[in-house]
Amino acid sequence: MTRRMIIMIGCVLLLVAVLAVGKFLQIRALIAAVPKPGPQTVSTAEVQKLRWQSQLTAVGTLNPVRGADLGTEVAGLVRTVHFKSGQDVKAGTLLVELNADSDIAQLHAAEAAAAQAAIVLKRDQAQLAVQAVSQAQIDADTNDLKAKRAQVEQQAALVAKKSIRAPFSGRLGITTLNPGQYVNAGDKLVTLQTLDPIYVDFALPQQQLAGLAVGQVVNLSVDTFPGQSFSGKINAISPKVDAATRNVQVEATISNPKQQLLPGMFANVKIDVGGEQEQLTLPATAVTYNPYGSTVYVVKEAEPPKPGAAGAAGTAGAPAQPANPSGAKQLVAQQVFIETGPTRGDQIAIVKGLTAGQVVVSSGQNKLKNGTPVVVDNSVQPTNNPAPTPQEK
Repeated sequence: MTRRMIIMIGCVLLLVAVLAVGKFLQIRALIAAVPKPGPQTVSTAEVQKLRWQSQLTAVGTLNPVRGADLGTEVAGLVRTVHFKSGQDVKAGTLLVELNADSDIAQLHAAEAAAAQAAIVLKRDQAQLAVQAVSQAQIDADTNDLKAKRAQVEQQAALVAKKSIRAPFSGRLGITTLNPGQYVNAGDKLVTLQTLDPIYVDFALPQQQLAGLAVGQVVNLSVDTFPGQSFSGKINAISPKVDAATRNVQVEATISNPKQQLLPGMFANVKIDVGGEQEQLTLPATAVTYNPYGSTVYVVKEAEPPKPGAAGAAGTAGAPAQPANPSGAKQLVAQQVFIETGPTRGDQIAIVKGLTAGQVVVSSGQNKLKNGTPVVVDNSVQPTNNPAPTPQEK
């Protein structure tokens, strides 16, 4: 009975094995019969070795070398406005006068009191010579004169505050101030900005700090004047790195003789670092960025099939690949990992993974995988300009 059971179980296992092998061969034949996709059309670019000037780039904000919103220290009624909106003024120019009649009257009274104190002191000094008064009286007269003169200076300073003058040379802003208007202490009257030269403030990552130095040349551009460049020099580098952003603040002074640049504008800042070097370059569109690294597809000639490969395929039940009737060499895309460097315009530098002269896919790589046949069509190419400019439609 036990022998029968063993034979029965063995037969069942043999039957299962035969069925499994048959199913495997059937699935293999079906997979081999699936037609492979045809070649994908792509555009290509050649890896070139070009002269490359390394640059640091940042977005900065323009600020005046000197700029202030002018106000008044005291309240009062506006008597006269001596300027027009947008006017260029020199340092010390009288801008606004407030009504100071009562303050001037008090100044005259203080001056009269000081003059009287001076007369009293002089008279008592003459009497001291004949011993008519004591030295204590002379000391009291002297202190009284000093106090009266201090009151004169205090009142004169108050009168001066009623005249608002330009603290430095620059251009005035737009104001709605009019004679007869009452202003309170601290009210903004008008803004004053020095436009030539002008500062540009920007931030750079801490890893780029080694390439910065005071006196380094800075070039900037603004959208207001496309195609025009303004140059200056770095005048200050912050001694502290921002702990939140890990950026360092940099300030450069830009010459602005035509006063085209205005405070508050944003600017694209470029700083040349070191001398020109040779770099392998590609259009930036050729690089595919992935979490596991940056890659490109190199276009190569397909390797010829190994002898006997077709026969083996026929034995497996898969159809043989048709021969290339035209005799043209078949091209395939091979994925290669690379290490990228700095960018300039539409170009990117390749630090590792490629050599000059290699041909890579510049567009259409989203249709590819390793070993995909490709057909090259370079009738339309992605831009590859180191200094692109906006194109108007």
